[in-house]
Amino acid sequence: MNLREKTAKEEKSFVRSLKNHRVKITFVATMLMASTFSLGSANADSKNSFKEIYHLYNGNEYIGAVSNEETIKEIIAAKKQEASTHYKGYVVDVGSNITIIPEQVFTAAANDTETAKKLENSLAVEAEANAIVVNGKAVAYVKDASDYEKVMNLLKLQYVTQQELDALNNRAASGLVPLTQNNQTHVTEISFKEAITREEAKVDPSKILTPEKTVELLLSGTLEKETYAVQQGDVLGSIAKAHHLSLKELLDLNPGLTETSLLKIGQPLNVTVTKPIVTVKVVMEKFKVEKIDFKNITEEDATMLKGESKVKQEGKAGQKEVLYTITSENGVRTDKQVTKEAVTAEPIDYIKVIGTKVIPSRGTGTFAWPAAGGYISSNMGARWGAQHRGIDIARPSNYTIKATDNGVVTFAGWDGTYGNKIVVNHNNGYETIYAHLSSITVSVGQVVGQGSKIGIMGSTGNSTGTHLHFEVHKNGSLVNPLSVLQ
Repeated sequence: MNLREKTAKEEKSFVRSLKNHRVKITFVATMLMASTFSLGSANADSKNSFKEIYHLYNGNEYIGAVSNEETIKEIIAAKKQEASTHYKGYVVDVGSNITIIPEQVFTAAANDTETAKKLENSLAVEAEANAIVVNGKAVAYVKDASDYEKVMNLLKLQYVTQQELDALNNRAASGLVPLTQNNQTHVTEISFKEAITREEAKVDPSKILTPEKTVELLLSGTLEKETYAVQQGDVLGSIAKAHHLSLKELLDLNPGLTETSLLKIGQPLNVTVTKPIVTVKVVMEKFKVEKIDFKNITEEDATMLKGESKVKQEGKAGQKEVLYTITSENGVRTDKQVTKEAVTAEPIDYIKVIGTKVIPSRGTGTFAWPAAGGYISSNMGARWGAQHRGIDIARPSNYTIKATDNGVVTFAGWDGTYGNKIVVNHNNGYETIYAHLSSITVSVGQVVGQGSKIGIMGSTGNSTGTHLHFEVHKNGSLVNPLSVLQ
């Protein structure tokens, strides 16, 4: 092969190399013209005067030229050795983007020292990794496929137990076993709302995270938590507002903190609002045996006296079996629905029978207020060293005294310290007394109806002013009137 043929082949090879490495066309044209001119003007005897230099590119960026290719290889090898030592356990690569293009020149214009220095500074260390891609975007990097699978598993274990996860995987293979015990649950689905895939990648080793750190990033949106140190005069509301949080959000971020908590100067508070990158959806079934409340039913009986009652049927709660489907996202319940429901025992209603028959001389058991309004000027109990046996009612709108319930007058007249007094027997175990009346309008043996006039309020007997002294007795014993008056 003569020099001109060799030169033509070298030119073609040089052009192909430059095109393969995306060097600008203008640069290619310039180099070709210079090379062709030089070779065309040289004679066959001048071939021994050619020298070879090596042009270096980092991608499309020109670094410089060196006179010895081995220098380049040694720098790259040393950098790779250093990276392998520093990032043990990783498959690292150095200089994958470096392109070496040789050139035959008459005069070597390479600056080995300067180019070597620039090369060292431009070399990037890359490690083989697996990118975690969420909805089409790489958001984190782990070492390998094994770590990727560990991340996927750990994400699920943030919201279910290992036992629940194992059971779900076993059911996927053998089928679902129905729930039969009260409060028994099982997980029917664990999934991710986002599309998550794995892709092989080469990245700076410092960007590769452990599975645990990757989970933290995916569920919080950040690995850096912002804290705030409480200052003099701070209150929870002002701290929340300053960090664009609601008070509830601030309390949720700091478990154990309540609205009434005493803040201490310098106390650190978490003010980081998490923005999860991944949403873990958990669907769970829960079997419950629930009570069905019985109804309270009241029946009327016209043959029974008003005020009387009896239990016709005791109530008993029923029972039902309910299957719930509960959905949660990142631990927060988002839905709860009844999937199945079956009544296993019908409830039995509670039935109470009340009498409606009214006898004018017999009380209804319901006591009306004995005066035309007024207020209680003295309650039942100890007073002035003695026992006050009833209540005193004073300042009514008028002085009419009325029977509190149906009954028969058994006393109507003067009784010492009581002054003018009326006693009504309601023929149901109750007896009422009205004292200090200015006048009496009924007589012994007279049947009185509830609300009918029986006298006029006064201040007779041992009394300090116009009022009604009112007592209630049941089966011979005093009863506080306020416990029966309507």
